[in-house]
Amino acid sequence: MSATDAGPGFQLRRSIPAGRYRLLAVVGFVLCLLVWGLISASNIVDPVFLPTPIAVARTMVEIFSYQTIWSDLWVSFVRVTVGFLLSAAIALPVGILIGSFKPIEAIVQPVTEFVRYVPVPALIPILMVTLGIGEESKWALIFIGTYFQLVLMVADEVRRVPYELLQVAQTLGATQGEIIRRVLWRSAMPGIFDALRLCNGWAWTYLIVAELVAANEGLGFRILKFSRFLQTPKIWVYLILLGAIGLLLDLMFRSLNRWLFKWAETGK
Repeated sequence: MSATDAGPGFQLRRSIPAGRYRLLAVVGFVLCLLVWGLISASNIVDPVFLPTPIAVARTMVEIFSYQTIWSDLWVSFVRVTVGFLLSAAIALPVGILIGSFKPIEAIVQPVTEFVRYVPVPALIPILMVTLGIGEESKWALIFIGTYFQLVLMVADEVRRVPYELLQVAQTLGATQGEIIRRVLWRSAMPGIFDALRLCNGWAWTYLIVAELVAANEGLGFRILKFSRFLQTPKIWVYLILLGAIGLLLDLMFRSLNRWLFKWAETGK
């Protein structure tokens, strides 16, 4: 069947109306909820490990009446934000240099590729010894978990800038510094912003790992504490909360991307 024979909304890489997109997104969540309800009601999985959606909803109402969850939210948000901003602050200039100059790529990229395959949880003992058990070690874990991915993504976005643009700038008399600032950086900005969106999501996934380091509050710490006593409804509440935070941040990044870079395909 050709692309023109496909039904409405099912043509390859064709857009659909925003209202229909949102409706289908809601349908996706409803289907997941129905499957969850059916599995938990049929006792295929022990209710101790998979409580019903109603039990989780009741637990959610109970948890949100406590002050603890709000302090956990704030502490975890600060940890992720600090670690991620430190990562971005260093990865952006380094990634631009790697994508701009082959000698720098030869020096830095192989080492970066090597380190990014080292499991982050394996670094916990080293970070505890070097940075202690305070907030610094938690920021460092989130930094390590995102920096090496982000720097390579930034470099790839810089490499995607058409070389013809650089040649035009050189013909017009631009210096290398001006080409980096006014051509490479500005052309790669939409893709770099999208890379920041993805890495911010990864930063939140490393939160649980970061809060293994002698934490006494935070979303990840609370999940680990609940798991020791098999308080699975509370675990599911915190997991749903983490997913909701991630989805909200992702939507914010996408909206800001569309607003800042209306001319770019990545901003659509």
